[in-house]
Amino acid sequence: MNQEVRPHQAVPLPITACTVVSNCGAGTEALFKALQAEKTALKKPALFSVDFPAFVGEVAADLLPPIPPSLKAYATRNARLALAALDHDEDHLRSAIERATARYGAERVGIVLGTSTSGIYETEQAYRALQTEGQIPEDYGFPTQHAWVATARFLQEALQLEGPCYAISTACSSSSKSIAAAQRLITTGVCDAVIAGGIDSLCRMTLHGFHSLNLVSPAPCTPLDADRSGISLGEGAGLMLLERPRTMHQDCVHLLGAGESSDAHHMTAPHPEGKGAALAMTHALAQAGLEPHQIDYLNLHATGTPKNDASELLGVHAVFGPDIHCSGTKGLTGHTLGAAGGIEAAISWLALQQQFLPGTCGLQQLDPAFQGKIVTKNRFDVSVNTVMSNNFGFGGNNASLIFGWLHD
Repeated sequence: MNQEVRPHQAVPLPITACTVVSNCGAGTEALFKALQAEKTALKKPALFSVDFPAFVGEVAADLLPPIPPSLKAYATRNARLALAALDHDEDHLRSAIERATARYGAERVGIVLGTSTSGIYETEQAYRALQTEGQIPEDYGFPTQHAWVATARFLQEALQLEGPCYAISTACSSSSKSIAAAQRLITTGVCDAVIAGGIDSLCRMTLHGFHSLNLVSPAPCTPLDADRSGISLGEGAGLMLLERPRTMHQDCVHLLGAGESSDAHHMTAPHPEGKGAALAMTHALAQAGLEPHQIDYLNLHATGTPKNDASELLGVHAVFGPDIHCSGTKGLTGHTLGAAGGIEAAISWLALQQQFLPGTCGLQQLDPAFQGKIVTKNRFDVSVNTVMSNNFGFGGNNASLIFGWLHD
């Protein structure tokens, strides 16, 4: 007899640093300014060309620092995105990690990263060299560039950490699941602090792959729109440092709960009734010890494909009814796949820090099938204490996270 396992209420974990790199720029301030502007930053690909119309969220080359010579074995676009996020001065992630390492010890600080592409772009370049020059470049290394864990290992060596280090790759839910995994590492006592989030870089394989599924929009994507026609891929990094609860961190935004499900409805299509999505949201609420009406804002997965948006909204209505304020932000950043959960966690963090509800960039005419409080334009006339963020991947790999302020 199958019986659903209900999660226990979790101990809230402080987020002591948060940073992001995307097509909107480097740092949370750049992302906030882009959200305020409510203007798409999606453009035609410059990194490589494709023979079909597409728009992408490509990170500007001048934002990507070189890899230090001592770590050149890890040299990939993914690693450069990671380094850009780690060393963005205004967000202070590296210094927060250094303080945590000094406080707890290098063996007590872990890294869990979500990714779906890792170094596939470099592998594509290597095979092109094989075709044109007859050999793979000598500086190409599969374990340190292509492998899913490569970027996590790069950060571990760059920071001289000794705790658990691994990657999660469940397509578009990868980095939301990495944050949930970080929560488990801390609450079970394996780690005292964990760097979590996601990093993904553009590559030909994913763009052609989504095109083969007829899922790529020929114009900048328009999530939740009546005329939405597909996704616009993006790239970037969204990272945060979670630590075990300490009095000194009471005023930080906290991770309150995480919910996961695997409905396995289809290899690529979501469950038509959003059942797996609803289960992830329900579990996140249970773990946070919250009722649906206590969520002030929901950042939707909202990819812009007809089936995904419709399925998610059915799941949202099943859990929340029509009274939840929600929006989708991929019309600004594009769908960053394995980094989506990390970047949208940063957007959730910003919603709490700046006390606003992000609008749905690119939305022109709301699909009349979507009833409820869809946020079309930014709202600053609200009080935001709790935020949920959804990310749902291929194969029914679903994750929902809840962030918020602590209250006495």
